[in-house]
Amino acid sequence: MEKSYQNLGYVLLLLIPLTFLAFFKSYFGQFPNFTDNITPYIHLHAFIASVWILMLIIQPILILKKKNALHRQIGKASYVVFPLLILSFVPQILRILASDYSKFVFFPLSDSIALLLFYVLAIKHRRQMAKHMRYMIGTAIVFLGPTIGRIGPTFLGLSEKLTQNIQYSIIYLLLALLIFRDRRNNKNFRPYINILGVWILHMLIFNFLF
Repeated sequence: MEKSYQNLGYVLLLLIPLTFLAFFKSYFGQFPNFTDNITPYIHLHAFIASVWILMLIIQPILILKKKNALHRQIGKASYVVFPLLILSFVPQILRILASDYSKFVFFPLSDSIALLLFYVLAIKHRRQMAKHMRYMIGTAIVFLGPTIGRIGPTFLGLSEKLTQNIQYSIIYLLLALLIFRDRRNNKNFRPYINILGVWILHMLIFNFLF
């Protein structure tokens, strides 16, 4: 693993408290007496998304610990887990389309498309570790959307539109730092440029719709 990314798995551990905080009021805080609007599909999505986040955290740690065989086995397991993750978005997408707020389908639909794009690119470059790792980081960044998007309105009293644009600013800053670091270390930062392009398009569509 590249020296500058040796602590990647430990940094990704931040996804756990962020996710717990973001979904505490609407999901985790209701355990074990969930309200009626928490359907089995929501439980399934929460479970699969949690498994995927744990895989994102574990994989770079395994590389760091030179557990390459186990890393490959978990990577093969992702061929099952990832399609299930994408499919777990479908009930939410259908429910939103059937509601009076159909334009909000943008959020689960755009998240699933971004995840699918970055994962496919990561698998395409699975034998080029540098590119593979950067696109997998791209899938991790997607999870900042649902987390920041809930923390802003729930805990800070911010409007949803302001929160969304703060989220974009955080993502752009993060990608800019990653690009700067790769340029300084003479590494291939092209994957981050591609990821940034997706998020710019994401922002343009959001601000057009809302």
